[in-house]
Amino acid sequence: GGVPARIGCIDVQADSDPTQVMAFAHAELARLKEENGAIVLTDMYGATPANIAGQLAKIANVRVLAGVNLPMLVRAVCYRTMPLDKLVDKALSGGAKGVHEVAAGTPPPPSETGCGQCAPIPPEPQPRTESH
Repeated sequence: GGVPARIGCIDVQADSDPTQVMAFAHAELARLKEENGAIVLTDMYGATPANIAGQLAKIANVRVLAGVNLPMLVRAVCYRTMPLDKLVDKALSGGAKGVHEVAAGTPPPPSETGCGQCAPIPPEPQPRTESH
């Protein structure tokens, strides 16, 4: 593994200091934000990570989606070059369409359940260096 380029993880533990988490989150957004903005995905609406992430929605071109599941994440990665509003719609649609009860006799999913053509992965942003 590892984490693909332009994706960061912010770990929020029960005893995390919200001020420190927010400072780290702001630094991660500055490092990872693309031209079309950024989406912050978090687990459960109303939980501490989602409440902290909700503060990031005040930043221009940052959208926060709670209730993440794998289809939502895959779409967010695959369609990341779309305009932000369309990207959010794709991610939310993938999340909703990705939840099913599977029982005996359930037909297989259609072949286009993923995201089709994924956008190429951009290079990892390089740290800025100051010249003296």
